Amino acid sequence: MPELPEVETIRRQLGPVVAGRRVVDAWSHPSVKFRPAVEVVGARLGAVGRRGKYLLIGTDDERELVVHLGMTGSLRPAGLPGDPYVRARWDFDNGSSVEFRDVRRFGRLRVVPAGDYSTAGALATLGPEPLDPAFTGDALWRALKASRRRVKTQLLSQRPVAGIGNIYADEALWSSRLHPALRRVTRRQSHALRDALEEVIAAAIDRNGTTLRDYRTVEGASGENQHHLRCYGRAGQPCLRCATPMVSRVYDARTSTFCPACQARSG
Repeated sequence: MPELPEVETIRRQLGPVVAGRRVVDAWSHPSVKFRPAVEVVGARLGAVGRRGKYLLIGTDDERELVVHLGMTGSLRPAGLPGDPYVRARWDFDNGSSVEFRDVRRFGRLRVVPAGDYSTAGALATLGPEPLDPAFTGDALWRALKASRRRVKTQLLSQRPVAGIGNIYADEALWSSRLHPALRRVTRRQSHALRDALEEVIAAAIDRNGTTLRDYRTVEGASGENQHHLRCYGRAGQPCLRCATPMVSRVYDARTSTFCPACQARSG
C-alpha cells in the first residue's frame, strides 16, 4: 500500500498537471467508492495537498476531492482505452486527462466541503505529520503511553502519527532499536523513534518512494527507496548493524521484521 512518501511523490508530480485546470468531463466505475469522480465536473481544480496517505485536491467552489489510493491505486495521465483497471477519469479544458487506476479496488474517492473531513473516514482522526515541527518526541511519548497496544500496532493506527505503514514502521523501529511488540515505550525511546521516523520518511521522499510491486509515480517510474531498506523484507538476512539474522513475526495480524539482538524485547 502506498505510504506517506509514495503519496507525497504523487502529490508533487500531480500538482503541475491538474492545478488550474477545469474538469470538463469525467467517468467512473459504477462502484460507490469511485462515483464521486463525476461530482467535480465543471469545477476548476486548485493545489494538490496531502494529509497522511490521502491526497486532497481543492476546487474553486470550496470543495475538496479526497483520494485514497488503497493498496494498488495510482494516478497518471490517461493511457490507451480499454484498461480494465481504470476506475475513474477526469478530462480537462486543455485536452489532457488523468485516470485513477486501481487493480484491487481498495481505493476510494470522496468529495467534501473544503476542510470538513467528518465524512471521510480515518482522515478525520489522523495524528500529526511526521515532518511537522509540532511532531515532537514528547508528543509521540504522550500518544503512545495512552494505550497498551504494541508500539507498531499504534503506529499503523495513524493516531500517534499520520502516514506510516508496514514498510516505514519496520524501518523506523529498527533504526531506533525498538522491538515492534513493545507495549510500553519510555520518553527517551519515543524521542529516538520520532527522530527515526523523520529520517526514514524524509529519505524515502527524496528517493520518490518505495516500489515493491504496484506503486508507480505519476510519471510512470518506480521509486528508488527499495534499494535502501535496512529492515523491511530482510528476514533471514544479516542485520546491517550486528550481523544477527533478521526475523519476522506476526503481531496483531501484521508481519514485522526486526533484529532479535538489536531490538531485544523488554518492558
